[in-house]
Amino acid sequence: MHVVVTGALVENGAVLLVHRSPTRRAYPDLWDLPGGHVEAGESELEALAREMREELGVHIVAECASRLGDLRAGSGADAVHLGVWHVGDWVGSPTNRAPDEHDDIAWVGIGELDDLPLVHDGMAALVRSLPEPDRRPRRDEARTAASPSGPEIPGLDGSTAA
Repeated sequence: MHVVVTGALVENGAVLLVHRSPTRRAYPDLWDLPGGHVEAGESELEALAREMREELGVHIVAECASRLGDLRAGSGADAVHLGVWHVGDWVGSPTNRAPDEHDDIAWVGIGELDDLPLVHDGMAALVRSLPEPDRRPRRDEARTAASPSGPEIPGLDGSTAA
C-alpha cells in the first residue's frame, strides 16, 4: 500500500489546489491537494513539510498543522492510503515548483469544490469540515522576510539550527 500525505492550505475561504498534468500516469488531468508519498523513515508531518517545500516553495508551521482525516483509493498493489492535513499557517507565497507534476495551481473557494473534477471523492467533504474560524484570513507577519519564500523554520527543512 502506498502512503500519501496532502495538505489543505486555506486562506480567505479558499483552498489551494494543484492540477495534475494530463501526462501523469496516476490521476491525470484532475485537481488535488498538494502533497506526495511518505518516504521510508518519515512521519506524515515530515513528509507534508517536505512536499509543501518541494511543490510550492512554502514552509509549513508544524504547530499549526492538524489531521483532517484519511481517504483510501485503489486496491491491491495500487492501493493508496491518503492522510489529509489542514495547514493553518505557512511561510512564503505558494508557487508551482513542480511543473512536471502540476500544470496549474489555484485558490478555489471551498463552496466550489464540488464543481471540479477532484482526485478523491471525499476530499471536498474533509475540507468543508473545517470550522468557520479556520477559513478566515491567517496572520501575515510570518510572510515578511528577505527571501521570497520567507524565513527558514528550523527543523522543517531537514536542517538543524546552528
